[in-house]
Amino acid sequence: MTTGRLGVAALVALAACGGNGGGGTTPTVPPVPVDTTTAQVRAFVTTGNRTKFLDSAGVRFTTAAAPELVINVDTSRTYQTMVGFGAAFTDASTWLIQTKMRADQRQGLLNDLFSPTSGLGLSFMRMTMGSSDFSREHWSYDDAPGGADDPSMTHFSIQRDREAMLPVIQQSRAINPQMMLVASPWSAPAWMKTTRSMIKGHLRPEAYPAHANYFIRFLKAYQAEGVTVQALTIQNEPHFEPDNYPGMRMDPPERAAFIGGHLGPALQREGLNTLIWDWDHNWDEPNSPLGTLSDATARGYIDGVAWHCYGGDVSAQSTVRNAHPDKDVFFTECSGGQWATNFGENLVYFSRTLIVGTTRNWARGVAFWNLALDPQGGPHLGGCGNCRGVVTIDPVSGGYVRNEEYFALAHASRFVRPGAVRVESGSGLSGMESAAFVNPDGRKALLVVNTTTQERTYGVRQGGRMFTHTLPAQSVATFTWR
Repeated sequence: MTTGRLGVAALVALAACGGNGGGGTTPTVPPVPVDTTTAQVRAFVTTGNRTKFLDSAGVRFTTAAAPELVINVDTSRTYQTMVGFGAAFTDASTWLIQTKMRADQRQGLLNDLFSPTSGLGLSFMRMTMGSSDFSREHWSYDDAPGGADDPSMTHFSIQRDREAMLPVIQQSRAINPQMMLVASPWSAPAWMKTTRSMIKGHLRPEAYPAHANYFIRFLKAYQAEGVTVQALTIQNEPHFEPDNYPGMRMDPPERAAFIGGHLGPALQREGLNTLIWDWDHNWDEPNSPLGTLSDATARGYIDGVAWHCYGGDVSAQSTVRNAHPDKDVFFTECSGGQWATNFGENLVYFSRTLIVGTTRNWARGVAFWNLALDPQGGPHLGGCGNCRGVVTIDPVSGGYVRNEEYFALAHASRFVRPGAVRVESGSGLSGMESAAFVNPDGRKALLVVNTTTQERTYGVRQGGRMFTHTLPAQSVATFTWR
């Protein structure tokens, strides 16, 4: 996470990523109800003033005159097929879940987050390969004694992941077998780098074969534990070299050389179908993934491009996708934190920009940053000292609080299932933003965000039918219907 490089404009744009909005108790969120009423549409609303959290009500199609503002949904105009929504399994998140919660508390939380029937049904998750800033120590899977070179991977081990990372992933995937998992390293092992350290530096060219083998060893070790990792990004934030937590600079020619000459061929030789995604960094440098994709050899191995939110505009996703329409788009990181404290603004930012904005710019999967953190925004070692997770876990009691990110994810993940197709919907109308989807079972889902400080009454028209709804200021609604 590159918060240290954010300017004033970026901090303003991220104003929705903060605090608990003045505190208060987060209510229990019931499962999505089975509709046994005569209502033709179900509406689920979360309000910026914290009076409603996924409150459900029935809405009927009407023949009354349309209001001035109408959102048109056109299911004949189709776009990308969705993988899902989620967050990141970090050392911090999984350690809190595995070691600071009782078994019954842990099961309850994971059901809440991952169950497709009684919870959010999170299905697109990222994991850290080795340590990040949200680790209690800095380490890799191959730390040879004395920092010695280890090209034969004699010291390779995923033992540290067996403490928390693996058990939490295994239990989560058992709850939701549809989960897609993408892995990202923050740094190659120190002995592979120009700095001989996990901090800063580049990957030495002579270490490219060993680093490719490092990925192969990781994938196979996880397979042996019953966990398939479906995708890789080769480097988290490759244009940022933090000075107090693991990082590694990889410019486009370096990424292209590594992917095209080493990692791509290694995956093929081993018969692994793991996808490779380039970039995994901010919207403000679309020329970087375009540079990697300009290499014909590397391009043949790259399946998509991953993005973060900490600089630039979400439209960069479409800029790159329009240049390479055969490459998928994924959004893999954005964090909330204590740099902003208004619940309504936070809810709007996450819903408008990170759910509606990313999907309207071709994202097939959307993942926020830490799945869980403690009340102090940790544990962490370096990096962000005031970030917030999707949930906050009390390490003393084992209880947890649902944060703004939880509700933004809920308005998408509970209703837009893996395999759903995004379809056309009106957006940017009088401050009303929307994204529409058709699920594999034919049920439609429309997410609407009122970004204004005024209540809005509007119609939703689809297939010759229309219903009307009034959405409070800075609030989010999801509608489902057949």
